[in-house]
Amino acid sequence: MRPSAPLTRRMLLVLAAGALLAAVVVYASGDKTGQQPPAAAPTAPPPPKIASAQGPDACATVIGELTPRQRLAQLVVVGVDASDPRSAAQLVGSEQLGGVFLGGNATALLKNNALAQVQNAARLPVSVAVDDEGGRVQRIDDLDGSIPSARQMAATMTTGQVRDLARERGRAMAARGVTVDYAPVLDLTDADADEVIGDRSFSADPDKARRYAQAFAAGLEDSGIKPVLKHFPGHGHATGDSHKGEVTTPPLSELRKNDLVPYRDLAGFGDVSVMVGHLDVPGLTGGDPASLSPAAYQLLRGEFGFTGPVLTDDLGAMKAVTQRYPLPQAVVKALQSGADQALWSSGGQVSTVLDALEKATADGTLPADRVTDALTAVLHAKKAC
Repeated sequence: MRPSAPLTRRMLLVLAAGALLAAVVVYASGDKTGQQPPAAAPTAPPPPKIASAQGPDACATVIGELTPRQRLAQLVVVGVDASDPRSAAQLVGSEQLGGVFLGGNATALLKNNALAQVQNAARLPVSVAVDDEGGRVQRIDDLDGSIPSARQMAATMTTGQVRDLARERGRAMAARGVTVDYAPVLDLTDADADEVIGDRSFSADPDKARRYAQAFAAGLEDSGIKPVLKHFPGHGHATGDSHKGEVTTPPLSELRKNDLVPYRDLAGFGDVSVMVGHLDVPGLTGGDPASLSPAAYQLLRGEFGFTGPVLTDDLGAMKAVTQRYPLPQAVVKALQSGADQALWSSGGQVSTVLDALEKATADGTLPADRVTDALTAVLHAKKAC
């Protein structure tokens, strides 16, 4: 016998309610006969970022959020293996390094946004530096093509064309995550092209060298890349190669007439850094390389009025320094003398160097105000405050 319509609707409502209740019970208790999906593997959270600060005490605010060791780590630029992005990121994350340098021929860190891993590992922006002058000193030529040497630029191009070239080159570097280019060279020489400076120099004429270097620096700045003028106080007329051993320049009185002329009015170069070379200057450095000489930094800051960041040439792979001092001692001496950043392209020894810097600050060998001054310059350069 067929039930009436009202009864059928009541039965259907009861059956639906029962099914819903069963579903709720199963959902709450889990499926006892099936296997639960595995939980996602835990991942280490990225380090908390330090926000850029503004106002008169901006840098003090940022510095206050760093540990003493992290403050010192901001003052070093360490060579990393450009074929191993993961290791580079781990190194930066473990010590919160202020900067890395990419040398050699490997390009993995310069492709596929790999440098984002390095930046993500840091609480503050990391400066990513390369040597890309043109000619025989290039870093992204395998990826983005070659550019002429400084000497060839000055011989075949106008300063406007050089600025355009550097702008395009800078854009290519910036697209790959580079932030700093150790160029242009301000050294003066007309020596053979393959000499230590040679065709890396725009000209032996101070005025011409300055104009072309200024154009190259301006092009880099146009693209957001930080130029670094090198090698103060002038390598062009020095005897020797600092990669191989001691180097001596003409006396300071002679440098003032020639090699130092392009450094007059450094404000005209814009927002740049200066690299100090491993150059023994009679009448100035007292037998030490300029990179480790307080008098050289005083000359740059005082007579030449430079207020931007100052860094050393390579302390870890150039015999002008390594034959005299072990790396940790050289880094301490450089910062103590007036450098804001100490560079070693060879990499390694990071913990040992930072241990030495901590000891030097604890015993007063590296004064606290020297650390604060250097750190402030570095943070301003990275627009962290």
